Amino acid sequence: MSVVKLCSFQLIKGQMTKSKRISLIASFAAVAAILDSIPGIPQFESGIWSSWIFLVIPLFGFILGPVDGFLSILIGVLVGHSIYFRGIHEFLFTIGAPVGAMIAGMLFRQRKSIPIMFFTILLTSYFLTPISWQLPLWGMWDVYLALIVLMIISVMKLNKGRLLISTFIGLEADILFRIFLLVPLRTYHIFYGLTLEAMKIIWVTGAFVTPIQVGLSMLFIRIIYPPVQKSVKEFRAF
Repeated sequence: MSVVKLCSFQLIKGQMTKSKRISLIASFAAVAAILDSIPGIPQFESGIWSSWIFLVIPLFGFILGPVDGFLSILIGVLVGHSIYFRGIHEFLFTIGAPVGAMIAGMLFRQRKSIPIMFFTILLTSYFLTPISWQLPLWGMWDVYLALIVLMIISVMKLNKGRLLISTFIGLEADILFRIFLLVPLRTYHIFYGLTLEAMKIIWVTGAFVTPIQVGLSMLFIRIIYPPVQKSVKEFRAF
C-alpha cells in the first residue's frame, strides 16, 4: 500500500510541476506579447527592435531556461506581431527574439558550446556573402565584441558579471540571427528590394541605435532579475 501511495504522490507531484511549467510559460508569454505590441520610440526605428520586447528577451532565458524561455518568447512575439502588425515578413525576423533568449539561458547556465557554434557559423556565413564586403565593417562592432567576450569566457568559468554578460551576448545573438536572415539569405532583396546604398544607411544607423537598446536592456534586467527570480522560485516551491 505504501508503494502505491508513493507512486500516486510522485504522479501528482509530476502533474503539478508540469502545470506550473505551463503556467509560467503562458504568463511570461503574455508579458512578451504586451511589450511586443507597444511601438518603440521614434528614435529607435533604425535599430533592430521596433517594440519594447528587447528589454526582457534574455530574462526569459534566465528564469525559464533555454527551452521554456524560447517557447515563451516565441508565443509572445507571434501574438505581439499580430496586434502591432509590422508586415508578414517580420514574423520570420522576430524568431531572433526566442533565439536570443535561448542563447542567453544557455550561457547563464554555463553551457557555452552551442552559443560559440552559433556565432561562428552565422558570422562566417555573413562574411561569405558578397554584399557584406561592401557594407561598413564597423557597422557590426557590437556583434564582434560579443564574439570576443564569448571566446574569452569559453576558457574560464563565468561567475562574476554572469547576468550582464549573458544579457549582452543573448541580445547580440538575436541581432546576428536577423542579420543572417537579411544578408546571407538575401531577404534584403527578396522581401524588401533594398539597394546597396539603403543597406549601408541601415548598417551605419543601426551601429549607433541598437547598442543603446542593448544597454537599456542590460540596465533593466540588472534591476528586475532579482525580484522576478525570487517570485518564480517561490511559485515553483509552493
